[in-house]
Amino acid sequence: MSGGGWARVLVAVLALGPTVAPAWTDSDDVTAEDAVVPKLPRARVLVEDGKGGVHEVDAEVAATSDARTRGLMWRESLPLGQGMLFIFPGPEEVLAFWMRNTLIPLDLVFINAAGRVVGVVENAVPHSLVRRQVGVPSRYVLEVPGGWCQQHGIKRGASARFVGLERIRVTP
Repeated sequence: MSGGGWARVLVAVLALGPTVAPAWTDSDDVTAEDAVVPKLPRARVLVEDGKGGVHEVDAEVAATSDARTRGLMWRESLPLGQGMLFIFPGPEEVLAFWMRNTLIPLDLVFINAAGRVVGVVENAVPHSLVRRQVGVPSRYVLEVPGGWCQQHGIKRGASARFVGLERIRVTP
């Protein structure tokens, strides 16, 4: 096949394949303040409160080990309606988060594979190394600005739907 033929095949394969989060360019320490952070894929998370109201979050998706490790470290703000969705590969497990190098308070919404909110940690304190968990297996964790869950009535038992995840590949 000619050079141009291979290029057309490569373009076709890339156009049809799943979105893969870009590789980090600084392999030394993804948690360093000056680490070069690639743009993450985005999805929408629709969380239904106990009264039937639906609250939308435009979320960056942390679908790779480096992205999950970095999370929202060093961010000075997180606008309402924005967040980060962490997706973990493999079977559900009890997940724990800390707030190392995190500058802002966050709510953490733990969601199982069926889309059920299994627990919420509200207003996690910045810079804390305390492990935040809900003690119930989950597959996803949605981080939103501190106070968001209380403002919208999001509690254990709420449901969540995801729009746009089907094109994002999750890696260990």
